[in-house]
Amino acid sequence: MTRQVKSRQRVADHGEVFTAEREVKAMCDLVKAETERIDSRFLEPACGDGNFLAEILSRKLAVVKKKYKKFPMDYEKNSVLAVSSLYGVDILQDNCEACRERLYRMWDKEYKAVCKKEVSEDCRRSVRFILSRNIVCGNALSMMCVDDGQKDTEEPIIFSEWAFVTGYLLQRSDYSFEALLRNEDKDRDLFGKREEQASFLDEQPSDEGVFLKKYVTHYREVWKDAQ
Repeated sequence: MTRQVKSRQRVADHGEVFTAEREVKAMCDLVKAETERIDSRFLEPACGDGNFLAEILSRKLAVVKKKYKKFPMDYEKNSVLAVSSLYGVDILQDNCEACRERLYRMWDKEYKAVCKKEVSEDCRRSVRFILSRNIVCGNALSMMCVDDGQKDTEEPIIFSEWAFVTGYLLQRSDYSFEALLRNEDKDRDLFGKREEQASFLDEQPSDEGVFLKKYVTHYREVWKDAQ
């Protein structure tokens, strides 16, 4: 069973108390259909070491396995999509690192079990890179990254949206967290639904700085854009 408290000092300093597994499952069951949709996006603004994100990933990977276990390449692609749909922010660096590693190990265990000798080291590097972009050390209230002392820096939290555009090409589009929460344009809301995917793909950077960068590459090579 996952501990709810790491230390009294962390509770005193940061109010850090982890949600128990039973409550995590019960809360996820409230949106069960979404947790089982491979591309449905979730953001945990105080993710800790990933209790909620791990439960959601477990559900998504179970769906991917059920649908694609006989087709290793399709399984690989859709498992990457499942990982790329999860986002987290935590003010403590050790929690962010633990969360990334936890999600990676969950994904890799299932990946090896299904794809066996067809596993790709490049795919593994891509998943690690995606998690480095999606799980961010920062202050979800100020929407800024933090330093080693948990103080706000001048660097805004940036999230990447990942979407398959054709075949095995994965598009990464970077947005500031602040702009996403302002929801200035619902068609560009990272955590909402869009009816017209094509309009997003054709979009150019705006004068308001909402959209930052866009990359398109094979999903096994996204780590090459390590910026």
